[in-house]
Amino acid sequence: MSALFNFHSFLTVVLLWICTCTYIKMQFPAVLDRKTGFRGFFWKAARIGERLSPWVALGCFAMGVSIIIF
Repeated sequence: MSALFNFHSFLTVVLLWICTCTYIKMQFPAVLDRKTGFRGFFWKAARIGERLSPWVALGCFAMGVSIIIF
């Protein structure tokens, strides 16, 4: 089943995408400098990861626990 049709998988993909974009921005800041266009989509995810990092971390932890249990 595709991640678009399974809500649990969709949330996992979104959290991993936010964490990956944030990590890339921290390691290579010049890659995500553009705030518009296609790369702006990744810049926004990195910004979410930077500003809401405690909530994103909590979400990643909850997803990890739910994947292990269920």
